[in-house]
Amino acid sequence: CLTAYTYPIARMLDPHVDLLLVGDSVAMVLHGHATTLGASLEMMIAHGQAVMRGSAKACVVVDMPAGSYEVSVAQAVASARLIIGETGCQAVKLEGGVDMAAQIAAIVAEGIPVMGHIGLQPQSVDKDGGYKIKGRSRENIAALFRDAEAVEKAGAFSVVIEGTVEAVASGLTRHIAIPTIGIGASGDCDGQILVVDDMIGMTVDRVPKFVKEYAKLRDTIADAAARYADEVRSRAFPGPDHVFSAASGKDQA
Repeated sequence: CLTAYTYPIARMLDPHVDLLLVGDSVAMVLHGHATTLGASLEMMIAHGQAVMRGSAKACVVVDMPAGSYEVSVAQAVASARLIIGETGCQAVKLEGGVDMAAQIAAIVAEGIPVMGHIGLQPQSVDKDGGYKIKGRSRENIAALFRDAEAVEKAGAFSVVIEGTVEAVASGLTRHIAIPTIGIGASGDCDGQILVVDDMIGMTVDRVPKFVKEYAKLRDTIADAAARYADEVRSRAFPGPDHVFSAASGKDQA
């Protein structure tokens, strides 16, 4: 699994992954917000539509942004309906365990598949006092198991486990029957997900410990921009191959 926020990235990733997540991380990655709390329903729908246009086979899941489902079950159902109706995606994702079980169950009852999200929950970063790894205390481990059980019982088809001690995430995966998707969790999870910009080396700020960069595109892009600027200033670009002459006979750009 990987995140996707745009049509061209969805086109490139779709043949290779089982699931594309239109994550609320788009608020940080593409819109420059400090946290995912900058995401809105309108933002998620717009990016969900773009990804759906670029996806042919992958399951597309759209994040429900903070403020769109926590207030009440009715709000959660209405927001999920809107996302599905406007994007045509296959499922929605929301954060929370025991505290959001009623919302998950109600959305599932409407025929909308739900992916859960437990462990480190980026939408709760302000309440938690930062991006703190979960599963370090006996009390927190017990709470994580209760959350996993609640999400499964509510009818979620899978659950993301984020920022959780490896042994705990492994235990959670064995404890529940639904697939677990790890991010900063455990190799024992049934699947893995990364933010695509992190994975391809596009992130310009700090890269999380759990990320493996499979490319270094920030360097490639910076180098290309520098060479382009040099050639424009020196009038090396555009050259003969990049302009149209009256005799060329070509009607298409």
